[in-house]
Amino acid sequence: MTITNGTTTTTALQAQQFADAFGRLVANVEQAVLGKEHVVRLALTCLFSRGHLLLEDFPGTGKTSLARALAASVHASHSRIQFTPDLLPSDVTGVTIFDQEKREFEFHEGPIFASVVLADEINRASPKTQSALLEVMEEGRVTVDGVPRVVPSPFIVLATQNPVEQAGTYRLPEAQLDRFLMRTSLGYPDQRATIEILAGAALRDRTSVLQPVIGAQDVTAMADLASHVYVDGAVLEYVTHIAEATRMAPEIALGVSVRGALALVRAAKTWAASKGRHYVIPDDVKELAEPVLAHRMVLDAEAEFEGGTTMASVQRILGEIPPPAQRSEA
Repeated sequence: MTITNGTTTTTALQAQQFADAFGRLVANVEQAVLGKEHVVRLALTCLFSRGHLLLEDFPGTGKTSLARALAASVHASHSRIQFTPDLLPSDVTGVTIFDQEKREFEFHEGPIFASVVLADEINRASPKTQSALLEVMEEGRVTVDGVPRVVPSPFIVLATQNPVEQAGTYRLPEAQLDRFLMRTSLGYPDQRATIEILAGAALRDRTSVLQPVIGAQDVTAMADLASHVYVDGAVLEYVTHIAEATRMAPEIALGVSVRGALALVRAAKTWAASKGRHYVIPDDVKELAEPVLAHRMVLDAEAEFEGGTTMASVQRILGEIPPPAQRSEA
């Protein structure tokens, strides 16, 4: 499957091709993650928006299975890093070792040098080790001993974390949270999906039977196509109003930055293409605002004490800001 985009704006035909490939990926991942189509679509949106995904939920809800299923669906290099309190930054990025026979230093790549990286239970590692991901998630490269080394393309970090209230976890700093394009959670499956999971209990790892649907070059081509989806000026103004409202909200101590607004536009373009459209509508923005923006905001102490959440703040803001009139064509 090959998609090319030689024009400055994605065409209707290209958007439909994108949606077809996207749908096949969703169906493939859903073989391992049952009853969670919306979350699967969010994960794939991150992949084709050149972003990273943070899955936050309680243990046993399928966070790791989703990340592994996504990695198995893309024919590209992938690795898994189990974050623990004793993990060192060099265990992630790699290390330079002196070769006695060659009489020279050699760099041994760490697991971060893969296209799809599963960072399992990222908040169980120390803040020092967590910070090893800051540069590579933003710039696509790792600097070891003063030498910058580029990671493969495409590149996505799929990180899982348990709620910070659990023992042995370290809260991710705001700078690191901002590196993730989205944060979402799986939640427990519904009754029908649970029964299907229990019926297939003999298959311990559902991801082991998955076959790749697309290759690394296809991911790059689809990401390029999504980046050229048309966004009307009125929709950009709508995103700006939402970002500004988060900074002015009385219960919010830290609102959404310009980088957060850019992330929302990037994700909305991919979301529109996944629906077979070559243009973004306000509903794309509204559907993605919570997973893209909520983790970039910080409640003030009083609002947090009263049980408020940034997710609720995003929904309130969306309800107060009227969307622009929808446009049928670009």
